[in-house]
Amino acid sequence: MSIALLRISIIDSLIYINQVFIPSILFLVAIMTSVISAIAGMGGGILLLTTMTFFLTLDVIIPIHGVVQFTSNSSRVLYLKEHVKKDMFVPYVFGAVIGVLGAVYLKRHVDINRAYPLSVICFLIFYTLFKPKRLPSFKIPFKGFAVVGLINGFLGIFVGAVGPFLAIFFIRDDLSKQEVIANKACMQLLVHFLKLPAFISLGFNYLEYWHYWLPMIFASIIGTKYGVGLLHKIDERMFKRIFKSALFIAAIRILYKLVKPLLEA
Repeated sequence: MSIALLRISIIDSLIYINQVFIPSILFLVAIMTSVISAIAGMGGGILLLTTMTFFLTLDVIIPIHGVVQFTSNSSRVLYLKEHVKKDMFVPYVFGAVIGVLGAVYLKRHVDINRAYPLSVICFLIFYTLFKPKRLPSFKIPFKGFAVVGLINGFLGIFVGAVGPFLAIFFIRDDLSKQEVIANKACMQLLVHFLKLPAFISLGFNYLEYWHYWLPMIFASIIGTKYGVGLLHKIDERMFKRIFKSALFIAAIRILYKLVKPLLEA
């Protein structure tokens, strides 16, 4: 009898951890990371993704992360809607749709090593941050964001958090801090939205994991509202420093992920 009660107690504890404790932790982390993303334009998504790896498997993390990031980016766009540039976003849409469709097709037939796209992203970030002034930058015309969308849509399926890659095209002097945050969020939410039907078609059941993503959705809205309020209080020079610092940290994290397997071999 005591053994049976012990088993029931263990099962109840596991259910509590799975349905209450872990969602509560992720709720708090989602608030914090949404504040960071609203101020820095990036960093929050990667931090949330990293935190989720302590509790969930990668095949569950990336689809759920996409739902939460879709909400977080959508709320940023909503709070900063007057700063969205349609002539930048529309070309991006066409490229992103093609990129996601191509990635879904390849994912069904080809196993792509994530190290390859991550290596390219890491190189491009370091080039953008530390290149000599005489070398060309990634300040492309707004129509060129169609190509950015194509690549970003593809990477979104295989890598998950694609903010750092997109960020290198927003280091430019013809956009205000609100325009950087609003338009980057607008582009990111499109990719995260396209990931929803993509993962459903790949067999992922979102309803099975509602107790993880639903609290994080509400948390991301709360965090974004507070973060956007702080963004308005930061001057442009400080914002650019924060933006570049967040991008540098993201590059270091990617580099660590690439080097770690080599060190453990």
